[in-house]
Amino acid sequence: MSENDSQIDTANIREIEEPAASAAPAKAAKKDKPEDAGSFAWFCIKLIIIVLVFRSFVFTSFNIPSESMMPRLLVGDYLFAAKWPYGYSSRSLPFNAPLIPGRVFGSTPDRGDIVIFQHPLDNTDYIKRVIGLPGDTVQMVNGVVHLNGTPVGFEQVDDFVLPIRPDGRCRYVRFTVQQADGSFACSYPQFRETLPNGVSYTILDFGLEPQDVTAPVVIPEGRLFMMGDNRDNSLDSRFPAEIGRGIGLVPVENVVAKASFMYWSTDGNAEWGKPWTWFTAARWNRLFRGI
Repeated sequence: MSENDSQIDTANIREIEEPAASAAPAKAAKKDKPEDAGSFAWFCIKLIIIVLVFRSFVFTSFNIPSESMMPRLLVGDYLFAAKWPYGYSSRSLPFNAPLIPGRVFGSTPDRGDIVIFQHPLDNTDYIKRVIGLPGDTVQMVNGVVHLNGTPVGFEQVDDFVLPIRPDGRCRYVRFTVQQADGSFACSYPQFRETLPNGVSYTILDFGLEPQDVTAPVVIPEGRLFMMGDNRDNSLDSRFPAEIGRGIGLVPVENVVAKASFMYWSTDGNAEWGKPWTWFTAARWNRLFRGI
């Protein structure tokens, strides 16, 4: 090997050069586009429209504020009521908006239906059971409903026992009982009532009261006779229509919806500041029950 061959030819060797760093990023990272206010507003409008349509024509929600429909419905029950069974009117719409002339697809409730309706005087929502239809004669005789001169089926069954709510008490002290665990409850006399069309349900009756004896009333066309299942704790069609009190004979056009099923129920022990009580206070056995 020659001396020239043994020498490394450094003239043709180049260092591997690192790519030159960019002086600046080619493009700045694309920032997230802020929410388009117009699109969000339109989404909210569509959501409101959907909710209003659902509540106006499909189901509405109702919560039980009083004991007038015990034993079937208790204070703290929340239920859905179907709007379509009796048709639609302005009363079906929020704020009674006068957008529907008269009543469309209208029909009369059946005896025994539990319905939500508006008070004839102040449009407050009420819930009661339909007892008398147009043309019927309704009379109370010693606490027993008489329809067209004939007493409805009426038999005593086991007492209805209800734990006392933290803020409550029994209607009368004589119905207070102490349970095996030491807690107190109300034990109310319970009866099964059966209407001529076969609808059967239980009612409460505390004994003979003035409203248990009434004169015969003939139900005129377009009116309904309503009663609460808690017969001695219900201001219903046995009393003349007064704001905040009796309802008189209810116009069919005031009927809004038919009670369908419960979706929530609480016994009154829940506290907003204690989230775990939202579950311990729930009456789980009453959820999703038909009415």
